[in-house]
Amino acid sequence: MNLRRLIFLVVMGLVWGSLARAATNAPTADLAVAARVNGLEFTEPELEQLSKSVEQRRETWAVLRGRPFPNSLPPAWAFDPRPPGFRFPVAQDDFRWSPPAGTQRPQNPADLPFLPVTELAALLRSRQVTSEELTVLSLDRLRRFGPALHCVVNLTEERALLAARAADRELAAGRWRGPLHGIPYGAKDLLATRGTPTTWGATPFTNQVFDADAAVIRKLDQAGAVLVAKLSLGELAMGDVWFGGRTRNPWQPEKGSSGSSAGSAAAVAAGLVPFALGSETLGSIVSPATVCGVTGLRPTFGRVSRAGAMTLCWSLDKLGPLARSAEDCALVLEAIRGADPDDRSTVAAPFAYAAGRALRTLRIGVLEDDFTRPHGNFTNNQAALLALRNLGAELKPVKLPDLPAGPLWSILEVESAAAFDELTRSNHDDALVQQGPGNWPNLFRSARFIPAVEFVQATRLRTELMTAMDALFRDLDVLVTPAWDGNTLLFSNMTGHPCVVVPNGDKAGGAPASICFLGKLFGEGAALETASAYQRATAWHRQRPDLSKLTAK
Repeated sequence: MNLRRLIFLVVMGLVWGSLARAATNAPTADLAVAARVNGLEFTEPELEQLSKSVEQRRETWAVLRGRPFPNSLPPAWAFDPRPPGFRFPVAQDDFRWSPPAGTQRPQNPADLPFLPVTELAALLRSRQVTSEELTVLSLDRLRRFGPALHCVVNLTEERALLAARAADRELAAGRWRGPLHGIPYGAKDLLATRGTPTTWGATPFTNQVFDADAAVIRKLDQAGAVLVAKLSLGELAMGDVWFGGRTRNPWQPEKGSSGSSAGSAAAVAAGLVPFALGSETLGSIVSPATVCGVTGLRPTFGRVSRAGAMTLCWSLDKLGPLARSAEDCALVLEAIRGADPDDRSTVAAPFAYAAGRALRTLRIGVLEDDFTRPHGNFTNNQAALLALRNLGAELKPVKLPDLPAGPLWSILEVESAAAFDELTRSNHDDALVQQGPGNWPNLFRSARFIPAVEFVQATRLRTELMTAMDALFRDLDVLVTPAWDGNTLLFSNMTGHPCVVVPNGDKAGGAPASICFLGKLFGEGAALETASAYQRATAWHRQRPDLSKLTAK
């Protein structure tokens, strides 16, 4: 062998040896980087040992990723917001409501689309209007204003007219199913509707059709309500941007309605439907209700079945109504609540509501620090507190638990990434309209770097929060809070507490103006009664936007 060949073989041996060592060390080097990303440091021997375990787990991950998990399939656990020792209120179901006496059909036809459910129920029962008349009115207004507001995904006209005519026949025969009998409504387009596309607001699901209705749709059918439209939501329940554009705020059409119950809030505010179903994971009822000037109810987690609804976060998703008044929301809750074997998080719990309850009989707390901090709705909030005191409420200053908020967000991020795992791995998330750092595609990807241990630790922090919030409410029936300021929205969603959000300021200028009433777990009644008392003493919830401003956007 000549010297040149010998040198060549030696050099190549060194090269291949170096490559082999690099190949051997690559997994440990990758693991070291991954560990540092998560704030951890391991020694080289620890990394060598770790690499074998990780490689074995990669095989099990491949098995999981090879299985088709539909969005409707829940994990093996079900979240329960009730802390140890929780007891339901002693009072049994006591829902007391009757149509207001002497209700007359308005002389001005322009007033009819803006009447609350309470008054429409009285007009229907007294046969001053028919369900078909109200249904046609809603359908016409949805066609007229829906395109400019970008709030309608699909009309359900054929279904609606059949249901309305059936309701009229029953009412004419003296059969009254209750206050929702014959009332048109809209549903956020993450609720399955038999035979009608349910798009979840996202391009990859525009042709998705289910063969059964969501549980809440079935319950409203049983109550005699009439579904007229599937309403827009921000993509996969985030914001107000969907594949059809940005849902507009009827008060300021050049701006968005907020979300993600974007179409539900906009349609109610514009008088297109008397009420609509929305959902909240972390603000999706409170936020658009605030921006659009309507009343929203986020029920206790577990109060309303989510069977047939798109899952974003198994332990946070909640369904509730948006309407013209707190009393309207109470009527809808009475119809849709209850345990459901198809949603293991639901429980059978009493719902006591009595319109006209005196506020002096309720123990009402107030987050005084949040109200005194300067913010955009400061003046309206101070006026709202004064109105409550004038109604006899004794407001007790309290504080939220002093616990860190940041780690709790990882619960939403991890669960939502799991719910849409296949969307991320298939790269179909590229079809979503919103692609910024705070939008779902990036959030789903970044959630993969949240360590499982830290996720579990975040749920333990959540348990601490649940216990602390339960202690806070032992001496309270209702807690009055700003809608957006402070940690109330995050904390109360994480603990599953119910919230009623109502307008509390002049919407003519377009600025968001609302205040929230939180209730005990399964204590919606007291929160709704407090909100109703406030609305009887004020008129903010009766404002109407100037729809002449609407132009196609």
